[in-house]
Amino acid sequence: MTKKQRAAIVMTELEKLYPEVPIPLDHSDPFTLLVAVALSAQTTDKKVNQISPKLFEVAGTPFKMKELEVDEIKYLIKEIGLANTKAKNLKRMSELLVERHNGIIPQTFEELEALPGVGHKTASVVMSQAFGVPAFPVDTHIHRLMIQWKLTSGKNVVETEKDAKKLFPESSWNKLHLQIIFYGREFSPARGNKENDFITKMLFE
Repeated sequence: MTKKQRAAIVMTELEKLYPEVPIPLDHSDPFTLLVAVALSAQTTDKKVNQISPKLFEVAGTPFKMKELEVDEIKYLIKEIGLANTKAKNLKRMSELLVERHNGIIPQTFEELEALPGVGHKTASVVMSQAFGVPAFPVDTHIHRLMIQWKLTSGKNVVETEKDAKKLFPESSWNKLHLQIIFYGREFSPARGNKENDFITKMLFE
């Protein structure tokens, strides 16, 4: 079976499983999505969703966020990993959004990635989910499953993203990356029982 054939099977099966895919991070607009994605680094989406309502109640816009002290932001997000660094980044990110963009979230990768705490993956999520621009954000689930399905050599997430973009049609990217994440969580966890990982079995047995 070629890579292209395996990729086609993956797409077909994921579409059957997840015809609709909600964005796992709770948000109400591009700014709250950007903040939620930035907070989710090395933390579960579930945890971010638990703490974000209080944060957004106090600072749901860049204008409000920039007025908070770093310690105030840190207190609101203290239950998640890397709270110290993330609090500093959120404050500076909000200041720059106001200074450079009048508080409006920019719609280019370059401008997003120029913000503190916003890497390529975070920018890709915002571009794809907030603005509908085709992107393929690669998280640990996607990286792991792409290797498992032999769809990438998997040296790093940059290579995995390139390979995914070559194998899957651009029109599928924004939905497919979420479908793979949902599949990884439900059927093929990094640690735990992979008995139910039927796509891997289908591809290699």
